[in-house]
Amino acid sequence: MTTTAARATQTTDPVTTTEPARTTDRGRRRITARGRILLWLLLLMAVALVEVATTTRSFLMRDVDNRINRLLTQETGEFANFEERGGDPETGRPFTSASRLLTVFLERQYPDPDEELIGLVGTAGGDPAHIRQPHDIPGTLPLYRDADARRRIFDSPDSTGVLHRPQGEIRWAKVTIARPGGEPDAAFVVAIHPEREQERVNSVFRTLLIISGVALLLTTGIAWAAAGRILKPVRVVRLAAAQLTEQDLTRRIPIRGSDDIAALAETFNAMLDRLERAFAAQREFVDDAGHELRTPITIVRGHLEVMGDDPADREETLRLVTDELDRMSRIVEDLLMLAKTARPDFVTPQPVQVAELTADVYVKARTLGERDWQLTEVADLEAELDSQRITQALVQLAQNAVQHTTPGQTVRIGSRAVGGQLELYVADSGPGVQPQDAEIIFERFRRGTARRGARGSGAGLGLSIVKAIAEGHGGQVRLDDTPGGGATFTLVLNVPNAAPALEGDLT
Repeated sequence: MTTTAARATQTTDPVTTTEPARTTDRGRRRITARGRILLWLLLLMAVALVEVATTTRSFLMRDVDNRINRLLTQETGEFANFEERGGDPETGRPFTSASRLLTVFLERQYPDPDEELIGLVGTAGGDPAHIRQPHDIPGTLPLYRDADARRRIFDSPDSTGVLHRPQGEIRWAKVTIARPGGEPDAAFVVAIHPEREQERVNSVFRTLLIISGVALLLTTGIAWAAAGRILKPVRVVRLAAAQLTEQDLTRRIPIRGSDDIAALAETFNAMLDRLERAFAAQREFVDDAGHELRTPITIVRGHLEVMGDDPADREETLRLVTDELDRMSRIVEDLLMLAKTARPDFVTPQPVQVAELTADVYVKARTLGERDWQLTEVADLEAELDSQRITQALVQLAQNAVQHTTPGQTVRIGSRAVGGQLELYVADSGPGVQPQDAEIIFERFRRGTARRGARGSGAGLGLSIVKAIAEGHGGQVRLDDTPGGGATFTLVLNVPNAAPALEGDLT
């Protein structure tokens, strides 16, 4: 017993633990349309703002680099020109000493706040001596106090470069001075410290990021409110759809404006109208079908319950039961036929000779009853029709005419082309159709308030099938009074370029 209980516990535990988890995961993954719109908008704006800030920083950094390069070129160019053309103010003659040249030039210069102008003179000890102006660079180690940096610049074979130090970056350019007479080599050096310029650019970049963040927050609030206002009709549609039931299809969405959301609400209301009509027709159809099938079932059961042992009584009961079962079978077949009318392949048109089709229907209809059958006219043309469905509809109309006429009365069958339409008709000489019944006889299980005769035993589905076949061909069924008395049922089908009919009594 313990083992069985343990197994039962092991079997049921996974079910009780995994299902809530699956439901929780499904609920956690769900994001509303408003949230998705907001997330996409924020993502796009964040990318755009970061891109703008980054591009702005790149442009500003490039301007800093260009300014530094122009400054280096300007200072070295001025020194080279002074070296070539300048003279010693004490002697009035060209400079004979590099130290004197550098001293006189530096005395006349005014460096920028981040700029150093230094003269370097080689010494026997290896570390170049420096000649400088009394100018310090705040926040960094100046070049004149960095012996290692001075030596690396002085010994470099390049005329310009970038020196990376732990104390800060240096952009430099130099002009080498070589004097004859064994004097040590010397050089004029322009050193620029770009940290403060770069820091100003980074400060602008950070300010742009802060402004972008504030703008993103403001946009979030505005977008949340705007998305909610725009999607409000969608939420109304969702709530209306959630509250719809088969018993209550009367809710509609108020339409405001003329935008896409209003069009969605209008389309949804039209769909609800169709659903309401469809459900109403379905309920009516089920009620009528239940009523029609309940009657023969009651008759069959009643006769079987009272059936005795007398052979004649049993034979009569079996005859009645068989007749009712046949009627139920016809009702079921008709219901299946009407159910197929909603399928796209209910009608399969093919090229058909209308004259041959009309003659075939006439031959088949003559076996339905002893009537004065007449083939009055045929349309000599070829049309795209489903010959089987059209034959079924016309035979049904002929059967309907037989049920409402007596032996010897005239029933006419024919077809004709009228303009761009093909008309196939069955006309009888019976009592006709009452005006109040003209519309309802094509509905399912409706025979009219005053029937044309008491001979029919159908369920009121025949004319509904005829109407469905006509509409499947893109046409309609028309009911007219027959001259002299009776009813004429006509299938009116659209047939472009129809040829004139061949008229005459072809019986």
